[in-house]
Amino acid sequence: MELPLGGLIAIGAGLVTLGAAFGIGKIGASAMDGIARQPEAANSIRGAMIIACALIEGVAFFCAVIALIAIFVK
Repeated sequence: MELPLGGLIAIGAGLVTLGAAFGIGKIGASAMDGIARQPEAANSIRGAMIIACALIEGVAFFCAVIALIAIFVK
């Protein structure tokens, strides 16, 4: 009996995507809060926010690629 791993992998990839979206939203909200409190530090806060968002997107993209490989390669 073969397990339906394709569906479970797709659910896992979806959860990773939701987690990444939540994390990027949290970073954006915190950055806007920090900029509102200290407008003179806006450039450094913005730079740190962009780097953090890029790292989170990289992990999410990596997980999505692994999920697609696992679904289509048998």
